[in-house]
Amino acid sequence: MSPANSPRPSLKSTGHLALQHFMPYRIAVLARGVSAALAKQYRSLGISIPEWRVIAHLAEVGTCSSGDICQRTEMDKAKVNRAVTRLVAAGLVLSSISDQDRRLNVLKLGAKGRRIYEEIVPIALDHQRALMSALSERERRDFEQMIEKLQAQTHKLWGADLSMDDARED
Repeated sequence: MSPANSPRPSLKSTGHLALQHFMPYRIAVLARGVSAALAKQYRSLGISIPEWRVIAHLAEVGTCSSGDICQRTEMDKAKVNRAVTRLVAAGLVLSSISDQDRRLNVLKLGAKGRRIYEEIVPIALDHQRALMSALSERERRDFEQMIEKLQAQTHKLWGADLSMDDARED
């Protein structure tokens, strides 16, 4: 029997935490596995997961600052800054100084970045379809609702106290 299918003794009854049944750990392992599988596709185009997230975000919003990307994607500032630096150097993202606040860089996708985005989107959507095919239509809707509830609860309980720097895996 796989760990995911084995009986789950309660923490209260056993007095210890069984990591393979600890939900935050299981979610992290799932997310890491899903991202790693898709990252193989990104690598063939010469970009990393954080770089893809920056590209995808810019494709969605048009222009914004690095800080906006940090806030909206919940990626840590150093990771976003490294990704942006590499993307600008590669000519995928264009950077200019904000007219409203000279301390801010305004970012937008360049033509090369747009082409990579358009190449990855079908791959990413196929990846998602393949993963979600394990669930029925009803399970997919339920899963989406559960994810939304857990994200809302996370923000309600700890949102103001969270920093992605706290979640780094050093």
